[in-house]
Amino acid sequence: MEEQTLHILNECSSGCKMAIHSMQQVLEYVENEKLEQVIMAAERKHKEIAARTAKALTCYGEKGKKPGAAESKMLIRDDSSQIAKIMTNGCNMGIQSIMEVLNENPEADRESKNIAGDLVKAEEHFADELKAFL
Repeated sequence: MEEQTLHILNECSSGCKMAIHSMQQVLEYVENEKLEQVIMAAERKHKEIAARTAKALTCYGEKGKKPGAAESKMLIRDDSSQIAKIMTNGCNMGIQSIMEVLNENPEADRESKNIAGDLVKAEEHFADELKAFL
């Protein structure tokens, strides 16, 4: 059970770190105020989930794994549609990754499953909000 719990928590930790990093990268190119607000709200939610994940990992003497290398696309100018596409693709990858880990680790503790579920909901909500900019 502990190994499965750690697997979920580490995936959540990595996913949150990757999402936050991606959001911070694109924010410097965003000129659309509404899109900026959507991304900043998602970033705050991911930071909140990352903090919960870190606290849970600390109980097991863990620090969380580092995110994998993500493809970084440089944006020359503000293109809200392109930014929304990049962020939506990231949401979809995050949802797939977390759901896969959840399904592979049914014996994990309730807290880790709740954190993972909240992360999936945050990604889904973010992706829904981004649809207006596609």
